[in-house]
Amino acid sequence: MPFLNAMFSVWTALKPSYMSALLKNYFPELSDHQLDCYDNHQELLLEWNEKINLISRKDIAEFEVHHQLHSLAICKVLKFVAGTKIIDIGTGGGFPGIPLAIFYPECEFTLVDSIGKKIMVVQDLIEKLGLKNVQAFPKRGEELKEKFDFVTNRAVAPVSDIMRWTHKLISPKQLNAIPNGILCLKGGDLREEVKEFKKYSIIFPIKDYFKEEYFEAKSVVYIQG
Repeated sequence: MPFLNAMFSVWTALKPSYMSALLKNYFPELSDHQLDCYDNHQELLLEWNEKINLISRKDIAEFEVHHQLHSLAICKVLKFVAGTKIIDIGTGGGFPGIPLAIFYPECEFTLVDSIGKKIMVVQDLIEKLGLKNVQAFPKRGEELKEKFDFVTNRAVAPVSDIMRWTHKLISPKQLNAIPNGILCLKGGDLREEVKEFKKYSIIFPIKDYFKEEYFEAKSVVYIQG
């Protein structure tokens, strides 16, 4: 609803430095350019959200925490080294792919989603944000032939399905501190969901990194590929 977006614009005007302060607190290494990029990302995506429903209307006022900061929880679990290649499947409006690409300009990101109109928006965001390390395609992850170090996604499907769809995409070449695999942003009790991968998985509670109540029952799930 335009009314909700208008109210969010008023809220943003009243608290212009909130997001910069929030991100700088958790990630002091971020440059001013990156912080500006996150601000621009928010503004551009909310403009698009008036035309295409990319994020829940009730989430608009919590965009920074529910979408940008949530995506960046992956950065607390693993610091990607330069040259790491990441594919974000079911990216929707570009989460967690775009926030991660801003954070890691020396890594390569491929964002895919089967819904073409969402990828159209993501491609526009990439262009307007000037991100040179990201490409986006209207495809399913399993359709690609390229190899990647990590697969990311946010609550797309059960981890068993994600592994089945993407395990052939994971490169055997190791660059990072942990073996290549998938990094999923998930909510709730995940013990049963990862049971079959018990020896090869780790659940990282996001509340260990961020104090906001929203993250109380959310986790980053890592499964070795």
